[in-house]
Amino acid sequence: MRALIFAVRSLVRQPGRTALGIIGIAAVGALLFDMLLLSRGLVVSFRDLLDSVGFDVRVTATDSPLPGGIRLTDATGAAAQIARLPGVAEAVPMRTATGEVWQTGRPVIGLMLTGMDPGARRPWTLITGADLGPSLAPPDLVVNQSLMDEVGGALGSEVTLRTGCDSSRAALAPRTFRIVGIAQFPFDDEAQRTAVMTRTALREACGDDKDEADMLMVASSGGAGAAVAAIRAARPDLVPVTNEQIVARMQTQGFTYFRQISAVLSTITLLFGFLLITVLLTVSVNQRLAEIAALRALGFSRGRAAADVLLQGAMLVGAGGILALPLGFALSLWLDQILKAMPGIPASMHFFVFEPRALVLHAALLVTTALLASAYPMWLVARLPIATTLRNEVVG
Repeated sequence: MRALIFAVRSLVRQPGRTALGIIGIAAVGALLFDMLLLSRGLVVSFRDLLDSVGFDVRVTATDSPLPGGIRLTDATGAAAQIARLPGVAEAVPMRTATGEVWQTGRPVIGLMLTGMDPGARRPWTLITGADLGPSLAPPDLVVNQSLMDEVGGALGSEVTLRTGCDSSRAALAPRTFRIVGIAQFPFDDEAQRTAVMTRTALREACGDDKDEADMLMVASSGGAGAAVAAIRAARPDLVPVTNEQIVARMQTQGFTYFRQISAVLSTITLLFGFLLITVLLTVSVNQRLAEIAALRALGFSRGRAAADVLLQGAMLVGAGGILALPLGFALSLWLDQILKAMPGIPASMHFFVFEPRALVLHAALLVTTALLASAYPMWLVARLPIATTLRNEVVG
């Protein structure tokens, strides 16, 4: 306790240097904290985004869990068969296409279309209006806010829509749809224009009678793993994957760049923090050599003098580390908005996501850095020649 009080007094006697040291460590700690949030931010955010849809298994005809590949045939029959399996609560076919909204005297509006029959779960969140209903004339259409703003109409208004379902076929004549609701789609970016209709309406708009789907969205009732095992046993021709498997695949392929950036910047940040703390403590020790030698002559042991240096470093890092957390959090919000402005990033995803493990790792790295940075100043204090230092002080 006396060593701690002595270290506090040593720092208080140099308020300017102490304040600058804490601010510098806080800046380094804030950047380190942000890099730790970035290292797994996209992975955690992407997993939360997949789980928020309500379906934890996706079934495709190939090993690609994303729409746009080879479509499933007899999608209705496959969905009904899978829905009857033990461990499966619901299976819904989903088909995607592109579309264009035609308005007299106005530019054509491009959009992404999804055909999906609403069941107990829907991969969209209705904001206002009504959800999809049975096939009517004209069919229902639920749009996102960006598309609604572009169209400029009101709920219940009709739009002329031309779909593009197959790149090898010419687009069919436009058809009329009625906008019945506005929804939020989890994978939309800020500028994405999206609409959803029933799969029957999409098939009619495509002008074919093929019962196809890009994938089956499956919700398990006893765990995703059990559902996948049941699907593989019943339909070995299909490829079921869980959300965790999709996240693992994206982590090794799509998110590697951000992990590497995080690792490099974290290493550089720790190096700067190490140098900063080492310089602060070394300068402090060099200016107090005569004082330390006098204290040693009065009976202070080497361990007591070295503990004083270690405690000073610990208090500087502790104060700076605590200040770094709110500073880093505020900085992460600003950086997240900048990175999310990149095209193709869903509005619901985040690059910086807080996890308790990030806080623990942040504290552990700062403590390790403080211990390493204090080693050289402690060595100077422990090896200080008392008589020579005092004689030089008197002569000087």
